[in-house]
Amino acid sequence: MALSKTQIDKTELFENMPVPKAVGKLIVPTVLSSLVMVLYNLADTFFVGMLNDPLETGAVTLAATVLLAFNAVNNLFGVGCASLISRSLGIKDYDTARKTGAFGFWGAIFAGLLFSLVCTAAKSPLLSLLGASGDIVKPTADYMFWTVTLGAVPAILNVVIAQLVKAEGMALHASIGTMSGCLLNMVLDPIFILPWGLNMGAAGAGCATFISNCVACLYFFVMMIAKRGSIVLNVSPKNFVIRKDIVKEVFGVGLPASVQNLLNVTGMTVLNNFMAAYGAEAVSAIGIAHKLGMIPMYVSMGMSQGVMPLVGYNYASGNRRRMRDSVIYTAKLSVGFTTAAVILYIIFSKQIVSAFMQNPKVVEYGSAFLIGQTIATLFLNIDFLGVGVFQACGMGKLSLIFAILRKIVLEIPALFVLNKIWPMYGLAYAGVVSEVVLSTVAIIQLKKILAGSPEETPG
Repeated sequence: MALSKTQIDKTELFENMPVPKAVGKLIVPTVLSSLVMVLYNLADTFFVGMLNDPLETGAVTLAATVLLAFNAVNNLFGVGCASLISRSLGIKDYDTARKTGAFGFWGAIFAGLLFSLVCTAAKSPLLSLLGASGDIVKPTADYMFWTVTLGAVPAILNVVIAQLVKAEGMALHASIGTMSGCLLNMVLDPIFILPWGLNMGAAGAGCATFISNCVACLYFFVMMIAKRGSIVLNVSPKNFVIRKDIVKEVFGVGLPASVQNLLNVTGMTVLNNFMAAYGAEAVSAIGIAHKLGMIPMYVSMGMSQGVMPLVGYNYASGNRRRMRDSVIYTAKLSVGFTTAAVILYIIFSKQIVSAFMQNPKVVEYGSAFLIGQTIATLFLNIDFLGVGVFQACGMGKLSLIFAILRKIVLEIPALFVLNKIWPMYGLAYAGVVSEVVLSTVAIIQLKKILAGSPEETPG
């Protein structure tokens, strides 16, 4: 059967296009969508905060933990299936790639429905577990009705389909779909939340998120129908099978990625509990520093995720030279950008933090925390890239080891030790300790993976 133009273009991207150009085509859309995600994550809190009602703002904050748990499902089916699809394409096993895409799609729908049903059935104990009591229970429940009861499936499916599309090398379509939902959410938020609009408060934020995720899913559905026959991804129910080899490979990569997400939530909870002992100013300062630190962190994450299809494809096809060149080029870009961000944040840390809040204590604490967070990100981008390569190559156990090392072995113990040595300020530098160690181990492991018998095909 003759190859379509889309298939020829993808083969050119993965096999023949100069590495800098190929990496650019994959990571630029991914980085842009990551930056939009930063704004999207801030939108609900920002517009609900304009109501000056602590109950409404608190509702969004309390429910955030449940929404973060979506990422466990996203990683299981999104990261796991994307890795196998890229590797299957690398060895021209289109049947496995097609069936893996369908498995990820229908698995995400089933998991989203299960998540929604469990959270809705156990609403009262879940709200108590989140810390909702008294007057804050109603706005929290209203927000979760839209984002969890109705919104779990589209929220999860949106992210998983984007990963599947990206695995085929269509990073631009993946980013358009993701960004369309994020941008629509930011437009709808003030309309649904504020008094001059529908005046729904926190519930309005949830409704805007639900509609936006549905629109993003609609974009992906239309795109898949329009490109049917010219792309491998086909989520028709007839392609859904539970094959032992597919399940083993998907879960082998996806499960460690899910555990990594849950450990990240655990680490953040421990840090927040430490900070709470130093008062509201310290909590506000670490919150501001964390949000600002998300910019270089999400750029690094976008680069490592964007290059994964290229790495997985060439790892499976045996072209280690092209794989190695892709990883090294991405590392140079990531380290270069993060270094510039570190320098900028160190020089202007107080001015940047003061733009968020004028409180002198918050500015003092926040500037110190911001510097610590961005220094950690300088090493974190190598860690991100290492884990991305492990996942792309199907080395799920190695990525799980890194997740456990980061939080359980290094970062959480460092919080206790540094808080004793340098009260409060030391907490912001626990990440530096863990990432210096992990980036060193990542470089050693990457050298082993990238070595071998590279093909001499020019990259």
